[in-house]
Amino acid sequence: MKRIDLRSDTVTKPTEAMRRAMYEAEVGDDVYGEDPTVNRLEELAAEILCKEAAMFVTSGTQGNQVAILAHTRPGEEIILEAESHIFYYEAAAASAFAGVQTRTIPGKRGAMDPSDVAKAVRGKDIHQPRTAMIAIENTHNRAGGTVIPVSNMQAIYNIGREANVPVHLDGARLFHAAIATGQDVKAFTQYVDSVQICLSKGLGAPVGSLLAGTKEFIERARVWRKRLGGGLRQAGVIAAPGILALTEMVDRLAEDHEAAKTLAHALANMKGLTVDLQTVETNIVIVDVSETGKTAEEFLSLIEREGVLGVSFGETQVRFVTHKDVDRNDIRTAIERIHRVVQAINC
Repeated sequence: MKRIDLRSDTVTKPTEAMRRAMYEAEVGDDVYGEDPTVNRLEELAAEILCKEAAMFVTSGTQGNQVAILAHTRPGEEIILEAESHIFYYEAAAASAFAGVQTRTIPGKRGAMDPSDVAKAVRGKDIHQPRTAMIAIENTHNRAGGTVIPVSNMQAIYNIGREANVPVHLDGARLFHAAIATGQDVKAFTQYVDSVQICLSKGLGAPVGSLLAGTKEFIERARVWRKRLGGGLRQAGVIAAPGILALTEMVDRLAEDHEAAKTLAHALANMKGLTVDLQTVETNIVIVDVSETGKTAEEFLSLIEREGVLGVSFGETQVRFVTHKDVDRNDIRTAIERIHRVVQAINC
C-alpha cells in the first residue's frame, strides 16, 4: 500500500534537477561571502522580493527570529496575530533570544484588524514597553492557508510607518498567496520592511529560507545569524536547489491549490466531517471530525492504517496539506481511503 503523506508540504523530496544542481554547485566559504551559489540565490531573492538585499538562513524559524533580533532590543514588544507561527510554533524564541514581549491580536481568518493594530501600538509611557515590530503571516497556516489581502497589509504598513515601527512578513508560504490571487509577489512585499520566505514549504527545496530587507537591516541580520550559529561554509550545495525552487517551482503551486480544493469538497460531503470551504484558498485543508465522535488523534490513527497521513490541529481538527509529491491519483486514493474510514465509523 502506497503511503499518501499529507502532513505538510515540508515532506517533499528534491527534484532530480535539484539533486543535480546540488552535486554540481560551485561553492566557497559563505561566512567570507565567497560562495557564488549562495550569492546568486540571495541576489535572485532580493530581486524577486523587491528588496535591497537578502540572506540565506537555515529555516523559516531562524529567518523570523533573526528578523526580530535585528528589529528589536530586549524589553520591547512585538505585535502579532494570536495564532501566528512566530507565536504558536517557534518555542517562545522571541522571548528566549530577543528578550521581547509578544502582544497578540485575534485575527479573522488570520488577518488582524488594522484598527486593533493601531490601538495596540504603545505610546510614550515609562510603564509600557516600546512597540518595536509588527508581524504579519501570509499565507496564514492555522487559519487554513488563507491569504491576507494586500489591502490589509497596506493598512497595517501605514500604521507602522506613522508610528515608526517596522513591519515583518512571515512569508513562509508567500508564493502560495501570490499564485492564489494572481498577483506578483511584490504586491505583498511592498508593504513590509522585512520578509522571510521558505524554500522547503511547497517549493520543493530540501532546506533553507531567505530573509530580505534593506542593506542596513541585512547587515544587522548577518551578525545575529552568526550569533545563532547560522554562519555557513560551502553552502552552495544547499543553496543551488533554492535557486531552482524560485525559478521553476512557483507556478506549479496552482496544482496544489486545485488538489486541496478537490480534497476539501470531497471531505465536506462525507457524513461526520466538516470543512469550511471558504478558507481553502491555497494548499491547506482543515477538517473538523467532532461529529464522528472521534478526537483528531483517534481519527488520524484510523486513516493512518489506511495509508493516509495528516496532523492534529486541535482536539477535533485535522490538517491536510497538498504538495508536489502528491498527484491527482494520490488525492483520489486518499479520498477513497478516508471515505472507507468514515463509513466504518458511521456503521
